[in-house]
Amino acid sequence: MRTVTRLAGFAVGLAAVFGTTYGIGRVVDRAPVVEGRHDGDAAHATGEHDEATDRLPGGLLVSDRGYTLEHLDAPADEFAFRIAGPDGRPVTRYDVAHDKRMHLIVARRDLSGFRHVHPELAPDGTWRVDTPLAGAGQWRAFADFTPTGGEPLTLGVDVTVPGELTERPLPAPSTSTTVDGYTVTLTGSPQPGRTSPLTLTVSRGGQPVTDLEPYLGAYGHLVALRRGDLAYLHVHPDGVPGDGRTRPGPAVTFLAEVPSAGSYRLYLDFRHGGAVHTAEFTVVAGTPTVGTPPTGGDPSGPAPTGGADHGTPGHGHN
Repeated sequence: MRTVTRLAGFAVGLAAVFGTTYGIGRVVDRAPVVEGRHDGDAAHATGEHDEATDRLPGGLLVSDRGYTLEHLDAPADEFAFRIAGPDGRPVTRYDVAHDKRMHLIVARRDLSGFRHVHPELAPDGTWRVDTPLAGAGQWRAFADFTPTGGEPLTLGVDVTVPGELTERPLPAPSTSTTVDGYTVTLTGSPQPGRTSPLTLTVSRGGQPVTDLEPYLGAYGHLVALRRGDLAYLHVHPDGVPGDGRTRPGPAVTFLAEVPSAGSYRLYLDFRHGGAVHTAEFTVVAGTPTVGTPPTGGDPSGPAPTGGADHGTPGHGHN
């Protein structure tokens, strides 16, 4: 049921708070704390690096390992932030990861809006970009980065855009979607606690697209957000352009591991014809694999895992 409300006090009703987390990054929308990390890398933590926060997926904390995401005041048409380091000063040195030093992902709390952009860094440590917040609502902003000399991190903060909000229900699970004249088909379902292949196949006008263009060092870029707390999963394909075995479409396979059963929204970015397109899906983790007929066993049994180089989906981006 669609409801219309004003945003005053909206954030208060959206989420509950983890007792051990820091600042507004602790808002988690009453989702349970999961018992396992979503990949094999060291989990994010607060400054104390306690056992409880070790179990958190990425993007739920505003402060982790001494680094803090600070959303800054800026003109209405601009989004600005900085990362404060363990010494309290703005970080100015970052490693390049997936062709960029900073990935900024924003999503509305009801998952009806999504943008992935790449801000520019000023000498004083401030990141700026044309605002990706499209319309009124409660948004979650994720900064995905690697500070030079540090570990990959994903920090998150809530941002409110005032105005009249129409809440939108999460679209039903589907194995096919269309965007900009392209049809993208999903095969596979994420399974909690283990690596599962997700294959997305791109076609246009009924014909397979076999000339996808590299984007951020791959033929596709996938972000998954868990409904409720918006736990963040940043995964990449099995293979990279130029490795001698990865084809430029029509199929792009990702190796993903989700932290819990439940509904997730998938966002696939792919480049073709010189433009980036974003296909969106709703999936339910913990259901039988979709898009593959049963072969006589339990169709919801263990999914195959990737090779040794792909046992930590997200390449360290928690």
